[in-house]
Amino acid sequence: MAVLLAKNWAGSDPAGWWMSEKLDGVRAVWDCRRLRTRTGNVIHAPGWFLRSLPVGEPLDGELWLGRGRFQETVSVVQSHDAGPEWRQVRYAAFDAPMALGGFEDRLAAIGDALAGDGPAYVLPQRLCGGQADLLEELARVEHQGGEGVMLRQPGSGYERKRSGTLLKVKTFHDAEAVVVGYDGGTGRNAGSVGALVACLQDGTEFRVSSGLTGELRRSPPAIGTVFTFKYQQLTDAGVPRFPSFHRVA
Repeated sequence: MAVLLAKNWAGSDPAGWWMSEKLDGVRAVWDCRRLRTRTGNVIHAPGWFLRSLPVGEPLDGELWLGRGRFQETVSVVQSHDAGPEWRQVRYAAFDAPMALGGFEDRLAAIGDALAGDGPAYVLPQRLCGGQADLLEELARVEHQGGEGVMLRQPGSGYERKRSGTLLKVKTFHDAEAVVVGYDGGTGRNAGSVGALVACLQDGTEFRVSSGLTGELRRSPPAIGTVFTFKYQQLTDAGVPRFPSFHRVA
């Protein structure tokens, strides 16, 4: 299932772009019958939750429980139980992939589709006044435990690919890599994994130790698993500096 994916903000002038908080949840696409992940897997949400979503407007958004609760959100969303924990889940809709027009038109379509009460809502957007405004908003969001800020180009269409019309702004960058091996642990990590040996899409190999919990060290992601990591910048050789494991993709 192809969806619009963001590129990293590289310092371009953000004035006049739409700005919203980057939510640390589970990306979910509503096709008017089911919720699916961005890779197309069905999310087993309870019937009452699905009935609260619009029957005539596909949506793109994020399922989440709140700031700093990503692992809890994943646990609820990946469960086939559809239990009472879903009462805490909200669906923040930020696009309408099938609606006509530019981003502003699609945003209005979301508002019309979600006019009633329920767990789904339109993710607030506001126009950015410039770089100082963006950095101030980023600092505010991160101080409150949020992940970052998203920028959307005004009038832009919905592209089912990674696009420069959607930018993510974070103190740390993030990227995806594949687990290709393990380094054994030493000291307190003896007998478990000390670091993941990872590979970027371009073949660059590096190691990730920071961010690994004791549980992940004892039972690490399998070889071939795609995961997201955070890093400060790339070296001249293209190797991530200060990489930190974030989550399985």
